[in-house]
Amino acid sequence: MADIDAVAVELYGLRPEEFTAARDAHAAAARKAGRRAEAKGIAALRKPTLAVWAANRLARADADQAGRLLELGEGLREAHRTLSGEELRGLSHQQHVVIAAMAGEARRLAGEAGQDLSPAVQREVEQILRGVLADPEAAGAWVRGVLAKAPPPAVGFAEVAPEPGAAPRPPTAKAQREREREPEREPEREPEPKPKADTREAERARREADLAEEALARAETERAKARTGLEALDEEIGLLEARLERAREERERLTAAAEAADGRHREAVREAEAARAAARKAGGR
Repeated sequence: MADIDAVAVELYGLRPEEFTAARDAHAAAARKAGRRAEAKGIAALRKPTLAVWAANRLARADADQAGRLLELGEGLREAHRTLSGEELRGLSHQQHVVIAAMAGEARRLAGEAGQDLSPAVQREVEQILRGVLADPEAAGAWVRGVLAKAPPPAVGFAEVAPEPGAAPRPPTAKAQREREREPEREPEREPEPKPKADTREAERARREADLAEEALARAETERAKARTGLEALDEEIGLLEARLERAREERERLTAAAEAADGRHREAVREAEAARAAARKAGGR
């Protein structure tokens, strides 16, 4: 397993177009050395999409930054488990800011490696990073730079169930002080009805914002899945085109061989006919 891990570290550091040939070479070398299990494991390593490669490159370039993103994911999961709405809103905002910045950095790093990322692929990188936040297994592979495929997107950390008996946390002291200042700044307003209306309006606005974020995440998930499927089809088409090209080359070779054989056959027929004619002439004498 250690050898496979070392090969994976090497392979997932290569650009996607270099991956397959290098993987096949490692697998062939392992088979030749009699290490069949290792060869099988290496051959099973999946070629990364361009977005996955860019995400891996990002983790390799700055391990500290990658670790901070994983800490943010832990904080988000904890906020979901404890139903801490105030913390969740703050961390969610931080998540959007950090991921957008990291995706931009991934695009820059890819450019340094001679690989341009389109805006669509950059958005796929963002989706991958969101998936990493919610998936500890994918996070472990990503932080080592050996993520093989995009993790399933988790909208709103839905898979993180609240702790039994958990209730929403009360607002922090700072938030409570800010709420208490409202009547002091506008003493002429009614003490109760207006703040309640404002609270309901703010809560409704927060719910609408959360729904909009979830809808956006679902749309990004659908787009990422579609693009992943498109890339897989493009790769399959490329393989089929390569096979077709090889078949055409083989046909040309066989056609040339057949034409040469036809020529030799015609020459042999002429020589045989000439020999038979000579034999008849000699017998007539």
